[in-house]
Amino acid sequence: MSKKLYIGNLSYKVTEVDLKKKFGEIGECISVKIVIDKFSGNPTGFAFVEMATEEDARLAIKKLNRTAMYGRAIIVDEAKPKGGRKNSRRPGFRRRGRF
Repeated sequence: MSKKLYIGNLSYKVTEVDLKKKFGEIGECISVKIVIDKFSGNPTGFAFVEMATEEDARLAIKKLNRTAMYGRAIIVDEAKPKGGRKNSRRPGFRRRGRF
């Protein structure tokens, strides 16, 4: 069963090909997705990598967490399940004054 990993603290120079190559050295890398800001079109500094097995994922976390890529120590961890987004406004909050 495949396992998705969160990759943080990425340099803006890192490409999906770079990540696929680096994680492919550890085990079978199924997919790579660098998250792009929808307004500016620039990378946000994090990505998701899908490894073929949980064992490959655990090995990638162990071997690649805090390793350097383009001068930055990347963070490799299990991706959290995608949850529903909460409203950013506090409950009961009302805007007062002029709009």
